[in-house]
Amino acid sequence: MIIYKILRPAEWQALQAQGDTAGAPIDLADGYIHFSTASQAKETADKHFVSIEGLYLAAVDIEALGNDVVWEVSRGGAKFPHLYARLRLSDVIWCLPLPLAEGRHQFPDQMV
Repeated sequence: MIIYKILRPAEWQALQAQGDTAGAPIDLADGYIHFSTASQAKETADKHFVSIEGLYLAAVDIEALGNDVVWEVSRGGAKFPHLYARLRLSDVIWCLPLPLAEGRHQFPDQMV
């Protein structure tokens, strides 16, 4: 299964430069890295990243993360994947721009 992380430009650049990350400020505050499934990612973008330009969408194979992923109830009672470890650049399958068009982020065709 592929899960997704929305990254601000500085977060993607830091991950590339350092090779791993503890996540965005919200991830650091919560103690885990927030991910979304394909069906959850658009709502995540609409709720937490409204009108933010320059975002990236990173795809990660959940199998590569092992037992560090925990599915926990979050928004609307749905279970979301949370990573209780650092995200390694080597775990990212691809990372693509998430452009804005007419006020909404446009997700890539590669997203499954």
